[in-house]
Parts: sequence; C-alpha cells; structure tokens
Amino acid sequence: MIPEKQINELRDELRHCKRPIFFFHDDPDGLCSFLLFYRYIKEGKGVVIKTHPKISEMFIRKVEEYGADKVFVLDIAMVDQEFIDNVHLPVVWVDHHDPLERDNVKYFNSRVYGENEPPSSVCFKVVKQDIWIAMAGCIGDWFMPEFKNEFCKKYPDLMDSSVNDPAEALFNTKLGNLVKILSFNLKGKTQEVIKAAKVLTRIESPYEILDQTTPKGSFIYKKYQKIKEVYDSLLEKAVKKKKKDRILLFSYMHDKMSLTKELANELLYNFPEKIVIVAREKSGEMKCSIRTSGGKSLSDALAKALVGIEGYGGGHENACGAVIKKEDFKKFIDNLRNEL
Repeated sequence: MIPEKQINELRDELRHCKRPIFFFHDDPDGLCSFLLFYRYIKEGKGVVIKTHPKISEMFIRKVEEYGADKVFVLDIAMVDQEFIDNVHLPVVWVDHHDPLERDNVKYFNSRVYGENEPPSSVCFKVVKQDIWIAMAGCIGDWFMPEFKNEFCKKYPDLMDSSVNDPAEALFNTKLGNLVKILSFNLKGKTQEVIKAAKVLTRIESPYEILDQTTPKGSFIYKKYQKIKEVYDSLLEKAVKKKKKDRILLFSYMHDKMSLTKELANELLYNFPEKIVIVAREKSGEMKCSIRTSGGKSLSDALAKALVGIEGYGGGHENACGAVIKKEDFKKFIDNLRNEL
C-alpha cells in the first residue's frame, strides 16, 4: 500500500498544474484513473495508449501540441528515460506493474511496497470522490479495494457487501456490468475512445449509463450494446474450444478491435482450472491475453517461453499479454506449455 505521505504528495502534484496531459492505459483501470484525476481538477487532456503500453519519445509531440505544463502517466508499464529527459516537464507516474528505476520522475508504484494495488485505487485515495468510478476500475483489474464497504453502502443495488471475490463482482453483479460497459467503450478507433472518455468525464451517476437516464448515458450504453454482439459470438465459439487439455486456446481474426482481455478474463472465471490463452490474429501477428488462477508465476514463465521467439510480452503473476509473430506462435505455445 502506498504510504499516506505519498498520497499527499500525489495530491499536491495534481493540484499544482493548469494544463496537465494524462496518458492512460486502454483498460478500465487506466480509464478510471484518468477520470478520477480529470474530474477532480476539471482540467487537462486525456491520451489513451492503445498499442504496446509504453511511453516513448514519440509521445513528446502530443505534449507539445497541447501545451501541457505537467505529464501524468497512469497504469502504463513502461516509460522510456529518453521521454522523461526530453519532454522538459515534470512527469508523475502512477503504476502497479513491476517497478522500474528512472531518473527525474515522481514515481508512485504499490509494488514497491509489496502490494498490487491498481492506480484507480490509489487515485481514489488522492481525490476522495467518484467512488463508483474507482470501484469499477479496481474490479476491472480483479482487485477488491479497502473502500468496498463504503461503495456498497452507497450503491447496494450494484454490489452486495457480502461479495469479496473480484471475479464474482465482475461477472455476477451490476457493478461488473458497468465495468464491461466501460471496457467496451475503449474499443475501436482512438478518436472514438477519446470521445467516449470525454462523455464519461461529464456523467455524474452510474445510473445514467446503466438505466440510460440521460443522453450521455445512452451514448455510452449504445456503443456497449453494439460491441457486445460481437463479444457474445466470440465467447460462444471460445467455450466450444474447451477440452481435457489444461490449456484453453482460442484464436480469432478481427481487424477493427481487440476483445482478447475481456474474453480471457471471462473464460478464466468459467474455467478456473485452465490456463487460458486468447489470441487475435492481425497483420501477421498473434496478439495474446494469457490468464491463470494461480500456480507458477505466469510472467516468469512467459519470459522463458519468449526465448528464441520473435515477439514480446509481460504482465503480472496471473495475467499477461504477448505479441508473437504468426509463424512462431506454435513454438511459443509449446514453450509456454513446457514452462507451466
């Protein structure tokens, strides 16, 4: 858990800027972290990172075009030292991936303190508002935060206080449905995602979305419904791939959007005894989401499985991502099978 002193430092960083730019990961945790910070100071620009989660020198142009006075990086696993050195602005980085050493950056990572508290939880402790957004971000990252009971007291119909398992919250509650709605609004072209994020900065209640009580909420819900049709079809096909093999491998082709993370999470919930690999084929590459319920560290096994493979990947103990050249995919699966 990040110490209270660092929470206060992070709050001061947020308060003392007028044109911040927020780089955030394209998942519910990253999106909700951005929303929490933006809605607190009501200033800034959000930039979703939809490719490899890394901030390199190529993003300096985004900072300069906006005329930012401070850079916030939220739920991004990698920030290049070259970006920090050459952006010539204060950089504040909130993360929970494997800790990295960088110079001249304000770094807030719960992993430094031996825990895996996602940025949406940390950001909520900073702003102390919009608990429904913070809760959606945490559950979307399979994390049950310490403010769960406070949320359940305020929104008892969205999740009962007896629910302690993040997976149960994600797949068996109205809160979980809200998480999926947010996740699906991160799909598609970048300009569409930014438009959805902008709408979300102006929504005051989860019921605007869940019950479609306002035009803004209806806009978010309609995009979710459209993508849900594609998702449900893929999920049905993936379930049919279940065999006695410990690995449940499902691959599909889709040029316009990725649903691998969401499919992998739901398949793991339904089949917790499996190692789940969902791969999307695009442009000669297999873009994978890999999940397990426990056992050997998945990130360690993935690192070894990538030896001699044209590709890259990384992540957490039970959830990783990887991008593998199509011609190396079978060898990669064999390597991973051996490691696990």
